[in-house]
Amino acid sequence: MKKSIHVSTGEVNAARANTILNSPAIGSCVVIVAYDAKKMVGAMAHVMLPGTSPEKRTSQRTRYAEDAIEEMIGMMTRQGTDRENIEVCLVGGANVLQREDDTICQAIVDSVIEVLHKKNIEIKAKAVGGTERKSVSLNVNKGTINYTEGDGVEMLLWEPRERSASLVTREV
Repeated sequence: MKKSIHVSTGEVNAARANTILNSPAIGSCVVIVAYDAKKMVGAMAHVMLPGTSPEKRTSQRTRYAEDAIEEMIGMMTRQGTDRENIEVCLVGGANVLQREDDTICQAIVDSVIEVLHKKNIEIKAKAVGGTERKSVSLNVNKGTINYTEGDGVEMLLWEPRERSASLVTREV
């Protein structure tokens, strides 16, 4: 029996086998989905703001890209992951309000990409941008990452290379 863990805005969670991590309502936020196929450890960080927390408040720190990524990596390494085995996908960053002057979506995407680049963590696939809300799930047993856009059907975004050479990049 699989356990399902919902990762809400500003939250970070990590899990081992027999777990599905999911984030069902992603608007302008970006969800970072990380996986270590060798150790079968997965994690999700639901980021709502670019950069780092200005005050390092413990209760809201993981709303920010840099702090959330640090926490996610820490959770994974405490579960036995070697940092160099972490593979990452991104979902979200949509301008769901369809405002021409809305720059927060792209700012979050850019911040997440910059932090991951500094940490030498490669982004394997992404479904970012556009105007449709998204959802994402990670099956930790299989390592598969699925997502939806709007009311659309669930689609495979990525799976570990041991299972397939799958790589999808979808910027809308």
